[in-house]
Amino acid sequence: MADELLEVTEKQTLSREAAAARLRSLADQLARHNQVEFVHNGVRHSVKVPAEVELSVEIEIGDESEIEIELSW
Repeated sequence: MADELLEVTEKQTLSREAAAARLRSLADQLARHNQVEFVHNGVRHSVKVPAEVELSVEIEIGDESEIEIELSW
């Protein structure tokens, strides 16, 4: 099972404040622990995150603007 890929894409419409709260929660998990936890289809998953990660931020400005934040390792 360790070789299997689990890819989860989640899209929601949230208020700006609620989106900020979700990002803060993720940031808190990264700062305090070496993992991020999430629930998918009723199953709790943990993703171990190393001490160093690569951060990519992409901003698109146009008729529909977008900010993408990606962590990889």
